[in-house]
Amino acid sequence: MRKLMKSASSLILLTFAVMLVLTISMRFSGHSLADTVTWTQVWGDEFNGSANSGVNNSDWQYDTGHGYSCSGCPANWGTGEIESMSNSTANVYQDGQGHLVIKAIRGTDGNWTSGRIETQRTDFAAPLGGQLKITASLQQPNVAAGAAGYWPAFWMLGAQFRGNYLNWPGVGEVSIMEDANGRSSEFATLHCGVVPGGPCNEFTGLSSGEQSCPDCQSAFHTYTVIIDRSVSPEQIRWKLDGRNIFSVNASQVPADVWSAAVDHSFLIGFNLAMGGALPMAFGGGPNSTTVSDGSLMVDYIHVYTTSGATVE
Repeated sequence: MRKLMKSASSLILLTFAVMLVLTISMRFSGHSLADTVTWTQVWGDEFNGSANSGVNNSDWQYDTGHGYSCSGCPANWGTGEIESMSNSTANVYQDGQGHLVIKAIRGTDGNWTSGRIETQRTDFAAPLGGQLKITASLQQPNVAAGAAGYWPAFWMLGAQFRGNYLNWPGVGEVSIMEDANGRSSEFATLHCGVVPGGPCNEFTGLSSGEQSCPDCQSAFHTYTVIIDRSVSPEQIRWKLDGRNIFSVNASQVPADVWSAAVDHSFLIGFNLAMGGALPMAFGGGPNSTTVSDGSLMVDYIHVYTTSGATVE
């Protein structure tokens, strides 16, 4: 009997030890037993249209010209870029191989055209106590040494921006991917507050700084942002190919600034600018060495939500 009791006690102790080790291991690896929530895809586009077709107008709208049309709206999309955005399939088209192509073209007159699109939907939001994840597979313009002035971007804007256009950056902009001048890199940024200056140091924003991506121009990479309202303080995390490259916490800015910039729904956009503030910060362009017909290519975009915490 004593031997059986001793054996049972040993088994209990062993079981407890195994559970303790597993718990410690999971905590140190950033996991917990609560991290079992899975992502639910709520929208996406695979760009499987026929060759040389435009985007699906039920999902996307084109921005055209040099800027939003309204009294007092800043010129050149507010960034100093020089191209005119077009809805032509010369500039924005599906290639018949599962990709969206946004192409910058220098005309015979020396002027540039390119493309800029936004989702029709403006209701992409992290639920209270949950998370929003937006991810896209992109290849930046592959124009090698002729990239001066190229400025590809993948971004989100607060839904309140649509139809107003004068409430930036207070309504929030989350830049998921930006690059300039073919530098084999990317920038991740949150814009918020007021301009100039303010808690987000505008016009620069709260930025990751330049993040290296050696073959961003020659290969597709996944660019992801997660708005996490399941943690305190709330957080935004940016990822490159699944690797965290930057984060911003709600505690870094006043509570009302964070709420106005983050705790609401968003629209999503892609564009390929030529010239402007970011290229100027890294040498300028376009210039006589800049190659025409460089393209931002999009393989897919997916949007997910979850109602609670997750390990990602």
